[in-house]
Amino acid sequence: QVQLVESGGGLVQAGDSLRLSCAASARTFGRCSMAWFRQAPGKEREFVAAISWSGHSTYYTGSVKGRFTISRDNAENKVYLLMNNLKPEDSAIYYCASRKYDSNCDYLTTANRDYDNWGQGTQVTVSS
Repeated sequence: QVQLVESGGGLVQAGDSLRLSCAASARTFGRCSMAWFRQAPGKEREFVAAISWSGHSTYYTGSVKGRFTISRDNAENKVYLLMNNLKPEDSAIYYCASRKYDSNCDYLTTANRDYDNWGQGTQVTVSS
C-alpha cells in the first residue's frame, strides 16, 4: 500500500507563498493521477488540484486557478503544490491523495471516493 506524507505547511501572511510536498513510500505511484485536497474547520474536504502520471494534464478548482501549481517528480516519488498569493480562505489542512492502479486511474478526477490513499495532512494558516 502506498503511504503518503505531506510537509511544507505553516503560518503565513496573505500574499505569501508556500510549497507543499507529498512523499510516497512506495516505489511507484502506480502510473496514476494524484491530487491535493483541503479541509477547513467545519467544512467538508474539497478538491484543490490534480495531475496526471506524465504531468502533462492538470486540473484546478476555480478558487485557486492561476495561483496554485501542482507538479510531480516520479523519479523522486513526490508531488508538489506551489501556492502563491495566499488568501485567508486558503487556510485548511491540505491532504495528498493517490489512486489504486487500474485502467482508468490516470484520468483526472475531483471526487474523494476515487482516491484510495491519503496522507495525514499538513496545516496551512493564512493570516490577513
